Amino acid sequence: MPSNRRSNKRPYAADHVPLDVDRATGGRRSESAADGEWVVQRIRSSDKTYVCPACRQEVTPGTAHVVAWKTDGFGGPEAGLDARRHWHNSCWQRRANLR
Repeated sequence: MPSNRRSNKRPYAADHVPLDVDRATGGRRSESAADGEWVVQRIRSSDKTYVCPACRQEVTPGTAHVVAWKTDGFGGPEAGLDARRHWHNSCWQRRANLR
């Protein structure tokens, strides 16, 4: 038999809070471009130094950046995940002009 006591998790008749898809997916999304299908994840900061494949400069620790990998390359999505790269945000946005 159900309890007559109301839940205190959300007040009765309170508005529903919409789902934040970016937060739920960890900032990961799919992108289609002229150079293929990509999975892109935004990173707020990191503890390691990476080299951006576009400008060949370092992505320093604490810098917000993008991690991207191809899903339609040779070897399938698993091979693309192994070949993921860390890009500066601006380099990722203008990568179509670099090729």
